Amino acid sequence: MHDKLQRSIRATHDVLDERLSTAEFRRPSPARPRDIFPATDTFLASASRHLAAANAVLVPAMARHLPDGPELTRTFSRTSRDLEQAMAQTKAKLYGEAHAIHRPWSEIWSDLHSRFNAFMELEERVARALVENTSDAFCDDLADRVYGAELHSPTRPHPFVPHRGIPGRVARRICLGVDHFWDATEGRMIPEPIKPHDRDHDGRLTQYLLADPHLPEDDA
Repeated sequence: MHDKLQRSIRATHDVLDERLSTAEFRRPSPARPRDIFPATDTFLASASRHLAAANAVLVPAMARHLPDGPELTRTFSRTSRDLEQAMAQTKAKLYGEAHAIHRPWSEIWSDLHSRFNAFMELEERVARALVENTSDAFCDDLADRVYGAELHSPTRPHPFVPHRGIPGRVARRICLGVDHFWDATEGRMIPEPIKPHDRDHDGRLTQYLLADPHLPEDDA
């Protein structure tokens, strides 16, 4: 089965999980007291982009094409918002905001990991359901659209803005403009999202390095 959507979602999750772990265990030193900032900002920016793109692209698809679409979209948006709230708390703690400064980092990271895992498990379940209930071409297009949406999505968590429908699209557009202003002002580097690809287009060396051989039988 062609599973470009599922593979691209998993690849993004793997990268986000690695960036989260890097942020959690990056410790400032007397010589580099702000060393934690770039690692945490990298995770927050890439995760914020992916959450916004998933809500923009996957939510309408599941609403139209999955048997339990209406209920699933509500769950998806709620789980997204929960993760964004944890991300906003992480950002507040990082920058010393009064309402978060007294929370210990161990509690911040524990909450973030829990909500991150909940969202990623749900998104992988949604991707699997879309693959099972729609065509290969439709899911390939979804994978490409999620990537395209990430390129033009907010780079900071916005848990309290609308997530679905026309209000969600308008809110994301406004947040993107605000985020771009502050990113430029702060000189914040925003990582590129993970681009989906077809396994059949991987060269032999790429397949070897990824430990993911899928050569035709007559070439084996």
